[in-house]
Amino acid sequence: MSPKTTNALLHGTLDALILKTLTGGPLHGYAIARSIEDTTGEAVLIEEGSLYPALYRMERRGWVDPEWGTSELGRRAKLYRLTHAGRMQLNAETEAWRKFSAGVSRILFAR
Repeated sequence: MSPKTTNALLHGTLDALILKTLTGGPLHGYAIARSIEDTTGEAVLIEEGSLYPALYRMERRGWVDPEWGTSELGRRAKLYRLTHAGRMQLNAETEAWRKFSAGVSRILFAR
């Protein structure tokens, strides 16, 4: 899969991936990206140019709440915490993704 294809597929799912990642607790941006990359076996690579605009957008919408804390390396870092509104959005996006992927699968894997 080319990077362009990967980016196009990621465009519609990045918010859900970030929100799901934050269900494990507050994380800073780099840790969010690494977690997504590790969990997907590096099938999904998150670039800073996509991650931070998404985090800022989710902050404006009230889905994540930033707070200053300490990274695992002992450095000051902005940590993002999932809010109640973010959890509700994750549930909505998960259900929409379930329906969408089931529909696409019916076409792609039809005999």
